[in-house]
Amino acid sequence: MKVAVLGAAGGIGQALALLLKTQLPAGSKLSLYDIAPVTPGVAVDLSHIPTAVDVKGFAGEDPTPALEGADVVLISAGVARKPGMDRSDLFNINAGIVRNLIEKVASTCPKALVGIITNPVNTTVAIAAEVLKKAGVYDKNRLFGVTTLDVIRSETFIAEAKGVDVEQVKINVIGGHSGVTILPLLSQVEGVSFSDEEVANLTTRIQNAGTEVVEAKAGGGSATLSMGQAACRFGMSLVKGLQGESGVIECAYVDGGSEHAEFFAQPVLLGKNGVEEVLAYGDVSEFEANARDAMLDTLKGDIKLGVEFVG
Repeated sequence: MKVAVLGAAGGIGQALALLLKTQLPAGSKLSLYDIAPVTPGVAVDLSHIPTAVDVKGFAGEDPTPALEGADVVLISAGVARKPGMDRSDLFNINAGIVRNLIEKVASTCPKALVGIITNPVNTTVAIAAEVLKKAGVYDKNRLFGVTTLDVIRSETFIAEAKGVDVEQVKINVIGGHSGVTILPLLSQVEGVSFSDEEVANLTTRIQNAGTEVVEAKAGGGSATLSMGQAACRFGMSLVKGLQGESGVIECAYVDGGSEHAEFFAQPVLLGKNGVEEVLAYGDVSEFEANARDAMLDTLKGDIKLGVEFVG
């Protein structure tokens, strides 16, 4: 497998690259790109780790050399959130970055599976789709918004709150990847139960967990390490699907024919073509149904912003 990380010199990119170097199957290639001149050095640094994964780094304006022959492309390039910034505040800078990178993906490795990490994901995935459509290479089964951070946060917070083994916690998180569009389906978690107050508090905490990190870092950054882990988990699931492993399921923000919005996060079965099947997210509680319906105007607005950006 060849996996390309775009934005590899950033906080998320470096964490993601480190994890991929230690987890990708033997014989894989890890290709790191960033505009920052430090990127080849990041690759050399990682190359000293004793695993059978070949690492190369590329810097400068053009990511094409990093993308050639890529099976999976993970895009974390962009600016991070600072205190007082909402994900939507990032839009103007990150939208342009994602558009430019996806244009290169379209021309260099159009069959690659592409995972978008760059916020605001609700919007940047729509931008990527429009760019791929204009290039005539759009395949909805190969484009993903990575929402895995919402899943791993949910798993962690539930285990902490209920004193259960985090390995046993499985949860679907549906909707989008910011604020009220993040909806953990707490009613479906097996082996635990929540009061109405717990559901409301835990849902709010999961939705605002990014702000928790930004504030705790006192202006020194946003969620990079946990996002690196989440992106690695999702990237490894894409690789496992490509290699023919069965039963690989992750929640992701996809163009999956949802009745709710053009793009919607829900569980998908991954395989050799990316999305093999969009899975139903199951029965929800009254609280969850109301929250889902209430988020849709926000989600659709975020998507519209992305479509109009590409125009």
